[in-house]
Amino acid sequence: MQGTDIRNFKGKRIHMVGIGGSSMSGLSEMLLSEGYQVTGSDRTDGYLMNDVREAGAKVFIGHRAENVHGADLVVYTAAIPADNPELVEAERLGIPRMERATLLGQLMQGYPWAVGICGAHGKTTTTSMLSQILVECGLDPSVHIGGKLDAIGGSTRIGHSDIFLAEACEFRRSFLQISPTMAVVMNIDADHLDCYRDLDEIEETFGIFLSKLPSSGVAIGKGTDERIMRQFKKLNCRKFTFGLTDACDYHPGQYSEDAHGYASFDVMFGSEKLGAVKMQVPGAFNVENALASLAAAHQLGADMQKACASISAFIGAHRRFELTDTIDGVEIFHDYGHNPAEMRNAVHVARKRSDGRVIAVMQPHTFSRVRSLFQDYLTCTREADITLVTDICAAREKDPGDLNSGMLVEGMREHGLEAYWTPSFDDTEAWLRAHWKKGDLVITMGCGDINLLNKQIHEHEVKKKG
Repeated sequence: MQGTDIRNFKGKRIHMVGIGGSSMSGLSEMLLSEGYQVTGSDRTDGYLMNDVREAGAKVFIGHRAENVHGADLVVYTAAIPADNPELVEAERLGIPRMERATLLGQLMQGYPWAVGICGAHGKTTTTSMLSQILVECGLDPSVHIGGKLDAIGGSTRIGHSDIFLAEACEFRRSFLQISPTMAVVMNIDADHLDCYRDLDEIEETFGIFLSKLPSSGVAIGKGTDERIMRQFKKLNCRKFTFGLTDACDYHPGQYSEDAHGYASFDVMFGSEKLGAVKMQVPGAFNVENALASLAAAHQLGADMQKACASISAFIGAHRRFELTDTIDGVEIFHDYGHNPAEMRNAVHVARKRSDGRVIAVMQPHTFSRVRSLFQDYLTCTREADITLVTDICAAREKDPGDLNSGMLVEGMREHGLEAYWTPSFDDTEAWLRAHWKKGDLVITMGCGDINLLNKQIHEHEVKKKG
């Protein structure tokens, strides 16, 4: 609701619709630590819900009108439909309402360094890397991550310095609610085409976000991304680039990769060597994430020897190529990648790690994303030996009735992939257990609830052995 300020509700009850989401759960913990009362609801009991409960929030499973009774302010995510019973009831009762991104923007206000990390891919990992660097360099940042990072004890951190860093998501233009003084742009790519006309409109919106930087601000972007560079030309603040080529301001020197895709390199700023890094997370895309975080840390005044040591010790955020089990000699991983570009990266890393078969398990996310990127889904797991596709996770959407995972599998087979439709998690687990062999690597991918498949497999294995 226009004009509502979170600071006017200190000590009062904030009800969060969609509290189990990666961003909302972190914001709820931040509010609790600042002395607000927090309740919340979500449609299912997701994996972050226990963290929220332990922080002190009262949680309701399922959306019901009575959940908002007694609330002083209702916060909701952009993914919550307008006909949600809690939003409808809040409007009927005249309870003020605020969108999640507005809340984040307000919490970041007043920080001399309000750092927004944006892009279609790599936001969580880069924010996590930078968070770990700044904490270990003693710069004491406040942090909001759309995921869990052990180095900061979860998805949020309350610091006491002039730095607040957060993921800045372009979904429904929510990052425009943030007023950054530093912007880190990882890439501009096609995603969220349910709320953008096309890639050109996405680029234009990133340009609007960047235009919010003050003349004293700093923009850091991938130097080989033409769309980013086109928008950088319009800026009158300090600008720096990162990337794998030495034409970028921050780039790797003496670069090498081992057989499993783990890189070692010198961190170069122009011709100056800032330090040396040996990565503990694989893939060239993670080198780009590391360079972006190191560039930001350098501009924020971090000790670069300590920063490079921190990156060399970084083992990843949860749900980012995370090893969840080894069963029958089969390594089982989970990755949050939920569009074809991210899934392609995850499978590429899996391929480098495994000498056996790679079995990719894909949970497509939202019908609108599958429809807009349909052709890209058909080949993004080509490096895997076998692809299993579960039913589409509808998330915020309703099944349109004319699109399903069987159509994806059919298209994959036409492109020469060995693919199977395993609709439910039970179907998928049964297929895996019947077909996996020692030395295989299984990677489940998606930002819906596909991580629960890994949990289910683990619990069944414990029960079987117990």
